[in-house]
Amino acid sequence: MFAAIGLVVLLAMVFGGFAFTGGDLAPVLHAIPHEMLIIGGAAIGAVIAGNSMKELKQLGGGLAKVFKGARYNRQDYLDTIFLVSRLMKMLRTDGPVALEPHIEDPKSSALFQEYPKLMKDDTLIHLITDTLRLVVVSSGTLDPHAVEEVMDNALKTHHHDDIRPADMLQNLADALPALGIVAAVLGVVKTMGSIDKPPAILGGMIGSALVGTFLGVLLAYGIVGPFASRCRQVIESDAAIYHVVKQIIIASLHGHPLPLVIEAARSSISHSNQPAFADVFDGMRGR
Repeated sequence: MFAAIGLVVLLAMVFGGFAFTGGDLAPVLHAIPHEMLIIGGAAIGAVIAGNSMKELKQLGGGLAKVFKGARYNRQDYLDTIFLVSRLMKMLRTDGPVALEPHIEDPKSSALFQEYPKLMKDDTLIHLITDTLRLVVVSSGTLDPHAVEEVMDNALKTHHHDDIRPADMLQNLADALPALGIVAAVLGVVKTMGSIDKPPAILGGMIGSALVGTFLGVLLAYGIVGPFASRCRQVIESDAAIYHVVKQIIIASLHGHPLPLVIEAARSSISHSNQPAFADVFDGMRGR
């Protein structure tokens, strides 16, 4: 929502300010479609040429994140704490045999099914189940530091793949001023071919060419660059929930008391999504 509001404010201030200071919008608006055809077409072509279909789909998903915002809220972090804590408690009190059916087939697990939103995140579910499979297979003999290293590698690989749309948008933002210059140069070439025209016509053609530079800079620093920054913010915000999973599992494997494990995970969540102390512990007691 804020991305859309920002776009409206941006366009209103730029074009409104230009008109307010006495500028004539008609020549600018007349030139925009032609310049956008060159700049936008070149940008789309470059993105297609430099990426596979998988990356292009990720880019579409990244743009959707800009407008939708973060995927997880405070309740989702609370649910994650509940889910992983209950699994680790089951492992500690009932043993690997009781835990194994839940992690082998989460879709059939009554415990996992209590958290339908979390079940939609394959990365989150695989991080939980794959890590606990290692623990179950090793009969609890694994060094917690080794498990932590495995989880760190999994999170690093996921983040590298997940952050790609933000990098693609930033690369596009870096390229747009140059593509604006390309459009401007073509406009100058067109103007030079009409050098015998009256000054009024030449002035309009030169102004139209300069609109290309204007659009390239505006798109880069006013739209695509901020979109890249917002996309990165959303991706990094959503990634925090995976670190909550890691915190609970590793601290539990170290043998820390469950209340300390849960509080360490809770306190590591950003304040905007951090559940209250009472919500976490009252919820655990209620279960």
